[in-house]
Amino acid sequence: MVELKTDASIDAMYEAGQVVARTLTALRDAAGVGVSLLELDALARDVLREAGATSPFLGYRPAFAPMPFPGVLCASVNDAIVHGVPTRYRLRDGDLLSLDFGAELGGWVGDSALSLVVGRPRPEDLRLIETAERALAAGIEAAVVGNRIGGIAHAIGSVCREAGYGIMDGFGGHGIGRRMHEDPGVPNEGRPGRGLPLRPGMVLAIEPMLIAGGTDGYRTAPDGWTLHTTDGTRAAHVEHTVAITRTGPRVLTQR
Repeated sequence: MVELKTDASIDAMYEAGQVVARTLTALRDAAGVGVSLLELDALARDVLREAGATSPFLGYRPAFAPMPFPGVLCASVNDAIVHGVPTRYRLRDGDLLSLDFGAELGGWVGDSALSLVVGRPRPEDLRLIETAERALAAGIEAAVVGNRIGGIAHAIGSVCREAGYGIMDGFGGHGIGRRMHEDPGVPNEGRPGRGLPLRPGMVLAIEPMLIAGGTDGYRTAPDGWTLHTTDGTRAAHVEHTVAITRTGPRVLTQR
């Protein structure tokens, strides 16, 4: 069931979203050559604590997971698409890093992700990230009253496919509010005019996941969480929490 949020609830979600935004900004600034993923996770924990917020990621265990998630941050490197477990791995020059982070504040959740290159970037990685960001912007632009979920999916998918990239099979965005994952699902590819109508008060996490090699499949790492491309090519993941309002989309995790 889709819960429609009040204006006051959306304002409260904005406060949670700004904790997410501040944390991702701090992580982006800290992500340098030689920094470990565990050090980034520790920084994220510090920002959460200072904000009086908690993590919806830490201890999360969906049906597929062999163990509760051990961090507050998903850190996915190079061919890891999403759900990367923070480890002792130290970032290297040229690594493509995707950071996915959530915060719960006052009973409301915000969720966002960004991708970046550590050190000297490869042009193909910058193009992949830029395309992911354009796909996210297109999905947000389509998140308007009178459109449907399929319109968001079509907007995202069109940008990705026209650039020759794959779209992670079976994964996409989701509703968000009191819980991190709520109805409805928001696919990253679809047909306009299909799916649930968009109404004021709906809040969605919109999140393109692009694969450079053009394939859509993934494989699961031995940790049971990290999902990698099947062809070994790199991936990018970006995300914002977006409220649908009568005056247009409101990005609650804007950095």
